[in-house]
Amino acid sequence: MKKLRIRKKYLMGIIIVVILLIMGIGLFVILKKDDQKLENDVNNNPQEEVKKLDIVDLNSKSRPYAVMINNHPDARAHHAGLQDAYMIYEFIVEGGMTRYLALFKDQSTEKIGSVRSSRHYFLDYALENDAIYVHWGWSPQAQSDIKTLNINNINGLTYEGKYFYRDKSLNVALEHTGFTTMAMLKEATSKLKYRDTTDAGVLLNYTADEVNLSKLENSEVANNVEIKYSNSVTNSYVYDSEAKVYKRFVNGKEHKDDITKAQYTFKNIIAYAVNNSTISGDSKGRQDFDNIGKGTGYYITNGYAVKINWEKKSREGKTKYTYLDGKEIDVADGNTFIQIYPAGSGKITIS
Repeated sequence: MKKLRIRKKYLMGIIIVVILLIMGIGLFVILKKDDQKLENDVNNNPQEEVKKLDIVDLNSKSRPYAVMINNHPDARAHHAGLQDAYMIYEFIVEGGMTRYLALFKDQSTEKIGSVRSSRHYFLDYALENDAIYVHWGWSPQAQSDIKTLNINNINGLTYEGKYFYRDKSLNVALEHTGFTTMAMLKEATSKLKYRDTTDAGVLLNYTADEVNLSKLENSEVANNVEIKYSNSVTNSYVYDSEAKVYKRFVNGKEHKDDITKAQYTFKNIIAYAVNNSTISGDSKGRQDFDNIGKGTGYYITNGYAVKINWEKKSREGKTKYTYLDGKEIDVADGNTFIQIYPAGSGKITIS
């Protein structure tokens, strides 16, 4: 009996050891599968790929170009290359017309324009982006400021036929026929020995994550946006919920690229008003703006709008855009149109 009890204990011990071995092997297999799944997830969705932005490369040190774009009706019909700009500003100029400042970075755009002359307040936005300024002519105020502020600039008046060209196939006045290319601008930068890199970083706080403004307090639906600058220029945007972009219109007509024939679209709109006035003694009626300071406006993306604050402390200082609680706005990955319209004649309507 004693031997039988010993055999039973011995057998029981073996069974327990076998059970523990099986459990250990099973746990090892489960953990191995989890490790393999994690490794596959990392390989298929590496962090740097998930967080990579489409609109700009945050690791790029390339210095951007800020190009003055003509928005006369005759020129607007022949706009080219603007879809490649990661950010565009619009300001009113004399006569109730507007001009754009289009920012390009790491692009190879083959036709940009038409390029038009400088106005001094546009320089503030080339400065805040540490951009090389591209223009065709200048106002007296801009000419003086470019020299005083030592702004790296490429001027069509000086370099027509070298870094700029006339598209003589267009049936418009000569001043609406000036264009350039990214290749030309890069060559000019090299020949003029301008710095072609920057440590300034991008102006806006981009995020690769989805920006859902509807979750924020006081957000409002923004399927349609209308921004009036004057009796001559009214911009409007219609939200395409499928593509998640805003289709752009000027004076009720689709704003299209003359090369691709595609309508311009934008992911983000930032809009706010500043006070303007006619420069005393200027025979052309050129404008001045109170754009150094702070105020309120709107940030619009993905079908919603929220009120924001803006502040620009100096001409070269970066404009800071914040939610009303003071937090910097999260800008959706995509191109942005910054609409800075005159407080007197302009207004914004969102629905």
